[in-house]
Amino acid sequence: MGRWVSLAWLALVLAAGLPAAASAAEWGGITPGTSTLESVRERYGAPSRETRQKVEGYDTIQWVYDGTRAPTGMKRMTVEFGLLTGAGYRPIVVRYFVLERKAGVYDRRTVVNGWDFPDGVGEEGGRKIFFYKAGLQVTFDEKEEALSMIFTLPQPEPKPARK
Repeated sequence: MGRWVSLAWLALVLAAGLPAAASAAEWGGITPGTSTLESVRERYGAPSRETRQKVEGYDTIQWVYDGTRAPTGMKRMTVEFGLLTGAGYRPIVVRYFVLERKAGVYDRRTVVNGWDFPDGVGEEGGRKIFFYKAGLQVTFDEKEEALSMIFTLPQPEPKPARK
């Protein structure tokens, strides 16, 4: 599942250690850095499957909601728990989550209406990607429909290159 999420992006999110008070992009009552395992379970019930693993030496939990357990309009929702902060490691706090939509649910216009214009635009494998500093990355297909939406902690400003 997380293979298409770049390792650099995940490492940045894990290492960022931003305080939970920072305003993250949110969806469906889930906010990275604030929401917990209990609050996700309360809202969405038990996941279709759970995986436990180590990421950079820390125990993490991944919940996947597939098919009928996925939120309305989604094929799958994956929630990753375990966040390293300045105050220490918080194993039950949402680090990031990924939405994989059903066809026709989120197009480019819907994304811009909901989250405004992106802070950056890129391309990978011929697919357009929107980046938001608030912690959202949206990958579009050739029809400009969102394939996936990755919600993370707010992302720091890039540091200027040294001359």
